Amino acid sequence: MLPLGLLSLALVFSAFQTGGTGATSTAEESSGPKKISLTSRRIPKGGIARRALSPVSLPLVDYFNGTDLQWYVGTPPQNLTVVFDTGSVTLEIASTDCGHACANQVQFDPTKSSTFVDGGETDTLTFGTGVGVDPVVGNNWQLQLRSAQDTVAIGGISVANVSLSMITGQTVTFAPDPFSGIQGMSPSANGLFAGLVNQGLPSLFSFYLTPHNIGNAELTLGAIDQSKFQGNLTYTSITDPESSFWQAQSSSVIVNDKTVAINSTRLFVFDSGTSNMLMPKDDAEAIYAAISSKIQPFADEPNTYGIPCSELSSLSATISLVFTSESGAPFNLTIPSSEFSVGPFKRNPDICQALINTMDKAWIVGASVLKHYYSVWDLGGKRLGFAATNSSSASNSTTGSSNSTNTTSGSTPANSTSAACLRVGQSNTGFWLGLFIFLAGSLLI
Repeated sequence: MLPLGLLSLALVFSAFQTGGTGATSTAEESSGPKKISLTSRRIPKGGIARRALSPVSLPLVDYFNGTDLQWYVGTPPQNLTVVFDTGSVTLEIASTDCGHACANQVQFDPTKSSTFVDGGETDTLTFGTGVGVDPVVGNNWQLQLRSAQDTVAIGGISVANVSLSMITGQTVTFAPDPFSGIQGMSPSANGLFAGLVNQGLPSLFSFYLTPHNIGNAELTLGAIDQSKFQGNLTYTSITDPESSFWQAQSSSVIVNDKTVAINSTRLFVFDSGTSNMLMPKDDAEAIYAAISSKIQPFADEPNTYGIPCSELSSLSATISLVFTSESGAPFNLTIPSSEFSVGPFKRNPDICQALINTMDKAWIVGASVLKHYYSVWDLGGKRLGFAATNSSSASNSTTGSSNSTNTTSGSTPANSTSAACLRVGQSNTGFWLGLFIFLAGSLLI
């Protein structure tokens, strides 16, 4: 998902757990990197001096509604699911103050958390992209928030006083969502992730996103699972290390093996929470013109395009975005023709919606690309890494790339397969709130 003024992506993670009486744990309780969602605060550049925490892998569930929309962590009993969002910088969770508007989500009850601290500040967060592929119209994707702090932990490692926002109201567009909030995973880490890094977690995470029919998607915090991809990882530097966006420069766009006439380079934001792609109208129409003249704007839904569904079986629509690796060699991230349609329009099922929606001054790459590649999000190295997954037909065409497992100086990421739990707060009785994340001090059931 993409907040206005702050491009935001969303991927779900679930498993807030409360249990035990200790507020925090120390690095001695576990050793190695972990998979967790992030809240945004800066983490220091360079190596990790402390002993690394053990890697943690979280299985992800595909929220499929006609097409792949979001991936989120599996659901232990009473879990609180949260989207892992690489374009967002904070943790937002549905609370009991949200009431009926959040009826479909598990709601955090702050009155049952002994470590909860009410920040008292309210805010409104408006998104520029929603959970699915429907266009945003005005303020139809919006959250009302109240600031707070609580203890958050994963895999037995706790971070006290993590800043978060309780969702106290939301627009009806969020109502069907199976997840209870958003965990920011921007290049600037804060709160939970920064606390874990301070305890020795390597400052990177990896996504293994898969189409609905394949499953077994996974998020790994602090490690790279080399069993999930083919060949070597190819890294590209993010363009602005101080930005809140995972942004990389693309030199050109290729459609069906021919370069599209787009006037200049583009800065693409990689958004794990955006389901399709967004770009300005001129660029989108240049790409569509290279595919078929039958692709036309769909008047009932502004900023979308469609093509008669009967045309899809014979349509050739392979789109490749060209980037430059750290070694200076070009490489492609390719969207196969099978991804071109995200399904029929509800208002006219004979017309199928095309992959790219339009948005002024925004170039966003979402799940349509990411589910074909294993991706490494290296905060310490300020870079993104890609390799075609073992389940994908996409190719990562590059020369001179290297498969680097030493993603931050002094860190040694390892293969990660075990699930972990994230805990928020202290509880007097054990309680699972959804994801592998505990949220709520004294949660009582």
